[in-house]
Amino acid sequence: MKIAVTGKSGQIVTALRERGMAAGHDVIALGRPELDLADPASIAHALEVAAPDMIVSAAAYTAVDRAEQERSLAFAVNGTGAGAVARAAKALGVPLVHLSTDYVFDGRLARPYLETDTTAPTGAYGASKLAGEQAVLTEYGDNSAVLRVAWVYSPFGSNFVKTMLRLAGDRNEVSVVADQIGNPTSAMDISNGILIVSENLAKRDDAALRGVFHMTASGEASWAGFARAIFATSAAQGGHSARVKSIATSDYPTEAIRPANSRLDCSLIKRVHGVALPDWRASLEAVVGRLQSTFV
Repeated sequence: MKIAVTGKSGQIVTALRERGMAAGHDVIALGRPELDLADPASIAHALEVAAPDMIVSAAAYTAVDRAEQERSLAFAVNGTGAGAVARAAKALGVPLVHLSTDYVFDGRLARPYLETDTTAPTGAYGASKLAGEQAVLTEYGDNSAVLRVAWVYSPFGSNFVKTMLRLAGDRNEVSVVADQIGNPTSAMDISNGILIVSENLAKRDDAALRGVFHMTASGEASWAGFARAIFATSAAQGGHSARVKSIATSDYPTEAIRPANSRLDCSLIKRVHGVALPDWRASLEAVVGRLQSTFV
C-alpha cells in the first residue's frame, strides 16, 4: 500500500516511515515546502502528485503554550489545514486517518475518557485540534478515522523521555508534576496501530470502522511516575538516572492549562479494529535502549 503521511520530522511520521516500510508499505512523508498545512492549495497539489492509496494526517501545530499567543496560526494549521487534507483525500477517493489528541478534553473526569464524552478543550491547542476533528468528519466522515493519541514518546524529535534522560545527565534530582495522569504511548506502537486501521479502511467499507477512536498504550502514570520509570529503565541499562521530586501543577505554571486526567478508554478501537497497544512500560524499555547511545 502506498501511504502518504503529512509531515516530515515529527515523532509519529518518523516512526510510521520506519514501521510502514518494514511492513512492506511505501510510505511517503510530505511536508514544507511542497505541503504546507497553512496553505490549502499546496495540500491538494502535493497529495495529488503523490497519488497514494491511503493518507495519514499526522502533521500539526504542537506548541501547546505558544498556541495561546499564536491562536490564529494554530487554527489555520490544525483546523483549516486538517479540513483541506480531508478534502484532498475525498477528491482522490482514498481513506484518511487523522491524528488528534487528549487535549480536546478538560481532564475533569475521574475515569478514562470515552469517545462519546463531551469535549471541552482548555486551551488554544486543544481547541484547534478539536476544530480539525470536526473539519475532517464534516468533509469526509464517511471514509476517515480520527485517532486520539496522548503522551507520545519515541527515539525521535522532542519528547518527555528524551528530556528526562538529558536532565539526568547533568543533575541528581528532577522536579516533575505528579497530579496529572495519562497513558504514556510510544510513537512506534501508535504507528503499528495506524497501519492496522489503514489496512482495515482500505479493505472494508464498514461504517463502524470510520469515526472517532481513542488509541493509547495500556497502563497509566503521572508525569512523576513516568519519570521514575524512565530513570529506572535507564539505570537498568547502564544509563543516566536521577531522583524525582513530585510537585503540583501549581508549582510549575505554564501558559496553557493541561488536562489533569488525560487517560483515554481504548476499548472501542480494540473491539472494532482489533487494535490493542501494549503496556507503556514494555515499550519504554525499547525506546530508552535506542536512546542510550545518545545520552551516555
